[in-house]
Amino acid sequence: MRIQGSTVLVTGSNRGLGRLFVEELLERGAVKVYAASRSGIEVGQPGVVPLALDITDPAAVAAAAAAAQDVNILINNAGILTPTSLLEGSADAVRQEMETNFFGTLEMTRAFAPIIAANGGGAIHNVLSVLSWAHFPDVGAYSAAKAASWAMTNATRQELAPRGIAVSALHVGWMDTDMGAHIPAEQKSDPAEVVSAALDAVEDGEPEVLFGELTHNVRGALAGDLSQLYPDLTVRDLRAS
Repeated sequence: MRIQGSTVLVTGSNRGLGRLFVEELLERGAVKVYAASRSGIEVGQPGVVPLALDITDPAAVAAAAAAAQDVNILINNAGILTPTSLLEGSADAVRQEMETNFFGTLEMTRAFAPIIAANGGGAIHNVLSVLSWAHFPDVGAYSAAKAASWAMTNATRQELAPRGIAVSALHVGWMDTDMGAHIPAEQKSDPAEVVSAALDAVEDGEPEVLFGELTHNVRGALAGDLSQLYPDLTVRDLRAS
């Protein structure tokens, strides 16, 4: 999928990774980028069209789809991290994670897939996480939502391929953005490099982007015993009923 000459919509574009997606897309020759966010802030940059959008609101998603009928590429970047335990955390926070990180992404895909297909095909890129595969109690809600989004990505990839739409996913650990502000610098990736790798994959038609050594290691561990991902669990823990 060529980014040059394309029209792209990026959710969660008001800061961090989303803002970098907008900048890199313009550098690669996108003719128009819809910069969508809940605040709908003014961007003031040629080629950028601000778009107020809360992806958890079906009416707002429908309005965005009506306003952006020329989209070729959708970047599902919007997401939240509360963090919340599935057992001890707020049930409302668990639902919020699912509404944003799963249902919101699905709603955007359902709304824009027909538009992209009508415009001759294109691409949908979902920003996921290494926590799509490795799941820990303190981020249980986030992991569950991102795991669901990974399953959704794989299913919709097959469903949309005959319509000329390539669906891909980005898996990455902590990045140097607001969400990762509490993480030591040496444990974080450069978000500009992450965006570059993600857009390379979109252009090359690659289904997944695994950024960083940790992400590759976790992906490889999925084929092994659970103790590779959760070494603190004993055999007795794994067999507990």
